[in-house]
Amino acid sequence: MLGRIYIIGEPILRKKTKLVQKVTQAERQLFDEMLTLMRKAEGVGLAANQAGIDMQMCVICIGDKTLKLANPEILQKKGIAVFEEGCLSLPGITVKVKRAKEITCRALNEDNELITFDASQLLARAVQHEIDHLSGKMIIDYASPWQKLTLKEKIKALKNKQNG
Repeated sequence: MLGRIYIIGEPILRKKTKLVQKVTQAERQLFDEMLTLMRKAEGVGLAANQAGIDMQMCVICIGDKTLKLANPEILQKKGIAVFEEGCLSLPGITVKVKRAKEITCRALNEDNELITFDASQLLARAVQHEIDHLSGKMIIDYASPWQKLTLKEKIKALKNKQNG
């Protein structure tokens, strides 16, 4: 069972994760454990590296839609929207992030089938957020230099709490 969500400062959060060769029973079990961990933390998405796993996998749950994705990639983007985002790996911190309003994404699902789907609004934002994680990118990277400066102490406190 997955134990915790990794907080900023953990090296795995800045690493490009490894591709999943095939979605097997082990990956399906991991998807379920990630969903449990995400729901416990009251999040809408969780990337595997946020749980300390070096694999291109993420789970997203918005409304009645639950996605379990391996090797997700964005094929197409449309429109732009700026929205305040939070992150389970940066508790208490929000950053305005500019993202595509609509996307077309391709990934392996939990049955190891290559799927392509369209997403818009919050779902599109969540998919892009989790794909960022799998590439080692976090919302703090979108912050302006001024905002990074103002968040510096908060981030330092999070890192200290993690290490202490």
